[in-house]
Amino acid sequence: MITPLLADTTFVEASWVMIVKSLIIFIVILSIVPVVLLAERKLLGRFQQRYGPNRVGPFGALQPLADVGKLLSKQGFRPKGAVPFLYEIAPALSILSAVLVLAILPFGDVQGGVGLYGIDVPIGILYFFAFGALAFYGLLLGGWASGSKYSFLGAMRSAAQLISYELAMGLSLLGVVLMAGSLSLVDIVKAQGEIWYILPQFVGFLIFLTAGFAETNRVPFDLPEADAELVAGYSTEYGGMRFGSYFFAEYMEILVISGITATMYLGGWMGPGPSWLDPIWMLAKMGVVTFFFIWIRATLPRFRYDQLMSFGWKILIPLATLNILVTAILVVVI
Repeated sequence: MITPLLADTTFVEASWVMIVKSLIIFIVILSIVPVVLLAERKLLGRFQQRYGPNRVGPFGALQPLADVGKLLSKQGFRPKGAVPFLYEIAPALSILSAVLVLAILPFGDVQGGVGLYGIDVPIGILYFFAFGALAFYGLLLGGWASGSKYSFLGAMRSAAQLISYELAMGLSLLGVVLMAGSLSLVDIVKAQGEIWYILPQFVGFLIFLTAGFAETNRVPFDLPEADAELVAGYSTEYGGMRFGSYFFAEYMEILVISGITATMYLGGWMGPGPSWLDPIWMLAKMGVVTFFFIWIRATLPRFRYDQLMSFGWKILIPLATLNILVTAILVVVI
């Protein structure tokens, strides 16, 4: 006998429904990651006035498949000074972090008795930060357990970068929470029926997006894997599919940050047309934010490490705090 589980605070779903939804969400995101990888390489080629992938398959469309085949065919290797167990599980932690956060991304409201999301927890934002922070342990363990000084330095940079930008990211979302009056991502989307929060919370949007670049170790905040300084940072001693796992987790994190951005500031699934278009609108908004990630990578150089730390502590955190104070005053007065 199937026991119903609470999927929301307002209605009950059967266990098999939640399992099916989880599989569908994972398969969709898993299918999108190679598309994002191909799109990035194509767009970077256009931005930099060179050819992107154009040899494997029609218009280079099978290049991600060729990359996976190359990584799978590589011989497994572990440094002599590595810590075996931690060395093996570190990439898995990074992937696990991104997969767990996918569960709370809402792709639509309740339709036909089924919520178009994995789960709707009353503490959705706290859930995002709790499980999103697990990715840090994947990088830290990978760098330390590799037994390489370059890997360890990259892991330490990850720790310092996380402390600098995680606080600013959390503060930037508090303005949205104050306006919506809820931590649930579904409730926050519904609260944007009249106006998307990117307009009243534009400062918070910019802070969150900037912190998102640091969270995903993307240019201009890719200091943990700065190849000119640290060979490849925390992933220096990884090869084959272990390296591919880190690579895969990075792109999943981009989609997660894009999904949270679309949910918190761009109205989530809301858009013109019938309700069956809700997931399409959500994916389209995630695509726009992901395109911005690629655009910035082709535009900006890498920050120096002291510039990165100063920008996080001296600019983003004070600005995010000021944004919360102004928002709180306006919410109370209005």
